[in-house]
Amino acid sequence: MEMLNSIREMSSTTGRVLVILFLALVSHGLVMLVKLLSKHVSGYSRAGSKIKSLASLTNSFLVFGLYFSAFGLILRELGVSLTAYLASASVVGLAIAFGFQGLVQDVVTGLTLVLTDLIDVGNMVEIGGQTGVVRSIGMRFIVLENAMGAEVYIPNRSIMNVINYPRGYIRCLVDVSLSIDPGNRDKMLEIIEKTTSSFAEQLPGVQVKPLSMEGVINPSPEKTIYRIKFRIWPGRGLPIETLFRQELVQRMKLIDASYSDWMVSVNYEVEKARVK
Repeated sequence: MEMLNSIREMSSTTGRVLVILFLALVSHGLVMLVKLLSKHVSGYSRAGSKIKSLASLTNSFLVFGLYFSAFGLILRELGVSLTAYLASASVVGLAIAFGFQGLVQDVVTGLTLVLTDLIDVGNMVEIGGQTGVVRSIGMRFIVLENAMGAEVYIPNRSIMNVINYPRGYIRCLVDVSLSIDPGNRDKMLEIIEKTTSSFAEQLPGVQVKPLSMEGVINPSPEKTIYRIKFRIWPGRGLPIETLFRQELVQRMKLIDASYSDWMVSVNYEVEKARVK
């Protein structure tokens, strides 16, 4: 009889443990669903970026708290006092805090980054020489996606200086001087269009967004400037400064032998974000 009662009690305990694990897994699934939904917040807005950032960081804390609680409930079903478990966890946590100060610093820094509006998910940033779009902010790491689509994991505690590009790209402005002769000017415009279209296809890891042909910016009889605007990743304008510019100058010289290198200039500027 005692053996039968023991078997029943063990079966009951096993059932409750399985229920706790099931509820933990379901809760984990709901947390991940909320995180997934937060990624689809549309529009370039401060509120949307903030929701994504808070969801990313909160997800890490919720998952940790979820399994910490589930483990404690399972131990209680096995006869371990929940008070003793919490006391032991406090002692272990204190030991970890002293032994793994870097881990604690990661968590504190991650909270600071989000609460001070320094970084949000979706921002284009440069951290420690790595440039990319912030994909997630966790308890320990910030994950960036760089120009080649690779994920870069940066420990929160190693973040010292942050450069935030509010528009998500750098504007690279190419100003091309056109010939005063109307006949040559039309030919130059045709060369600009063909050269730019051909070169743009060779820049998959340079451009963030498609370029735009801004057209003539200062029509005058003495000097006419045609502007091309590239939207590029920070620090990746070298192909435009060298290959594109050189090719454009060489083709212009076929029309006008007096055409000089200085007549094609490359400049950069950060476009300010529009506040919604």
